Order: sequence, then structure tokens, then C-alpha cells
Amino acid sequence: MSLVGNVESLWRYPVKSMRGEELEEAFVGFAGVYGDRVFAFKSSASQKGFPYLTAREQQHMLKYQPRFRHSDKTAQPPNLADAESLPPGATPLYAEADDWIVDVETPSGEILSIDDAALIEMLGDGIRDAHNLTLLKSERAMTDCRPVSLFSLQTVRQIGEEVGVETDKRRFRANVYVDLASAAGFGEDALVGRSVRIGSKAIVFILERDPRCKMITLDPDTGEANPEFSRKVAQAHNGKAGVYAAVLVEGRVRRGDSIEVLD
Repeated sequence: MSLVGNVESLWRYPVKSMRGEELEEAFVGFAGVYGDRVFAFKSSASQKGFPYLTAREQQHMLKYQPRFRHSDKTAQPPNLADAESLPPGATPLYAEADDWIVDVETPSGEILSIDDAALIEMLGDGIRDAHNLTLLKSERAMTDCRPVSLFSLQTVRQIGEEVGVETDKRRFRANVYVDLASAAGFGEDALVGRSVRIGSKAIVFILERDPRCKMITLDPDTGEANPEFSRKVAQAHNGKAGVYAAVLVEGRVRRGDSIEVLD
């Protein structure tokens, strides 16, 4: 085993392409971070294989802040302790449908339920002719490609230096931001193809580098685009930054937890 860093922060995104929420502790299950991207908006103008409306089409989605109405019931599976006590560790249940209700704070400060028709009207502002929107809900994360994404602070820093601006890590929308022992950026690339334990129990397998899209060009607070981010990552890093992981062993992960390579 080799200690390579620690967890700097944990994030989940209750509604796909809206702002995320920082967590002190997260349950990382086979389907991803518990409560991550359980809601999304389907667009009639999107591809069948990727039916979602995202900030790529509606940049001001990033200015909407979703929050679980019953935060105590969505922090972790309700029977987690009992499930973990059963050898070799049973897969826990997920919360009941009513517990997943999300309230969304709009850019103007108004609070709307995720299923409020007025929210869909706001999200369709300026794109309504092309996009007919409907709400999607899933117990499992509606992630783009893989269940969990990791991104190092060192990579955030290097990309910022390459672009020439101070860079907010939230631009990269990772689940786990890591502080690696190595000072160089893109150190997480060396973890591809290896099993990594995060904290005392959770084990993930690092599958591949993360191909980046327009989302990294968008300021996480304003939604304004800076194409230089995409250009630099494409030119210098083959269009990839951060890594994707699959979960091998479920478990709770906390801020500050160690990250160890197991093989």
C-alpha cells in the first residue's frame, strides 16, 4: 500500500448541471455518491443517448442551487449501519421517494420545488423553441459516464497557471477533490488502472482519464464562458483532466481521509 494524498473536499450535485453541495461525509456506493445527480431535466432537443439539458445549452443552470428538503434522510442510506453489520456487508437500501424532494433556489433568490412547473419555465427561458423539458428522477446517479469523478488540487492549479487566471476548483465538477503528495499537476493520471482506498473502507478502481467538454469553460458562479480552459486542456492534455472511477467496495468517505494505492 502507498499513501498518495488525502481528501480535500467532497461534493455531490442533487440536480444535474446545477450547483453542487459540499459535504463533510459521503456514502460512496456502487452507483456513485449517495444523492448525486438524482434529478435531471430531459430535453427533446438532446441526443437519445444523452437526453439531458445541461449548462452546455443553458449556462444559467449553474446559478441555481438545489438542496434536499430532508437533508438528514439523504446523507446516507437509512439502513447503512445494519447492512454493514451483515457479513460480508449487504448493499444498503436507498431512501424512500418522498425523502429525495429537492428545493431549488433560483438566481433571484426564489425557492421552488424541483417539480414546480415555474422552474421548468425558467430553465427554458431563451431556448424554449428548441427544448421541450421534462423532469427526470432516479435513485441512482445520472452521471455522464462513470459513477465517481476525482480531481486533484494540483491539476486545478496547473490548469489555472496555463490559462493565466486564478481558477476555482468547482469549475471541474468533481465528486472528490484530492490533495496529492506530489506537487505536480495531473498526478491522478498515474492512478489509472489501479485500485485506491479512500478512508477506512471505500475502494475504487480508477478507470480512465476524464474527457472534458464545454462545462469546464463555465464560471461556477456566473455561468460565463472562458473558452481558453477548453483550448488549453485540449492542446496540452489531450482534452482530458481528472479521472473517473468505479466503486469496488462501498463505504463512507470523509473530508481529510487518506488515499492509498492498493496495487
